[in-house]
Amino acid sequence: MSNIQEHTYGTTAQMRSAMKGHSRLIIWFTGLSGSGKSTLADALESLLITKGIHAFHLDGDALRSGLNSDLGFSEEDRNENLRRVGEVAALMLDAGLIVIAAFVSPMRAHRDAVRKKVGEKYFLEVHVSTPIEVCEKRDLKGFYAKARRGEISDFTGVSAPYEAPLNPDVAINTDEQSIATAMQMLILAMNKKGVLVP
Repeated sequence: MSNIQEHTYGTTAQMRSAMKGHSRLIIWFTGLSGSGKSTLADALESLLITKGIHAFHLDGDALRSGLNSDLGFSEEDRNENLRRVGEVAALMLDAGLIVIAAFVSPMRAHRDAVRKKVGEKYFLEVHVSTPIEVCEKRDLKGFYAKARRGEISDFTGVSAPYEAPLNPDVAINTDEQSIATAMQMLILAMNKKGVLVP
């Protein structure tokens, strides 16, 4: 927009990170509904906080009931939901935080847009690759069954596509790997990104 003018501020993201004592990073969990994204994200946030790392788990339901309460579930609204999530994550990254985002985010373009915005150095992609058969068995709300009966349209993995990451930083199958193992994998990946977890 022509009436928006960028302002140069005296405080930088690097200064905020230095104050917190660790590097900043967005950890983006993607996977099918029921794959275990939120469980892993919650476990990681708890682990990092116990280690003195400033982490925050961006919760999809909280955003849907607040910032994104004006959005529905059409393709256009889903795209806008993820665009806003990416913008919020980028702002929190500038605050020097470890931002943990767990969203189905089925299209590579959604995830790549966030990666491009913040830079490869500050984006860690985690593919929760649990097979759909396992996800369906875990589905306590019956979303998969409703989707297969045609009661829910455009349901990712059933009636809408899911584009798995081609080269994720971490791939976790929660049907085969425990939460403890997953945490070890995530900490190792964070270390490689420059976030040294004690």
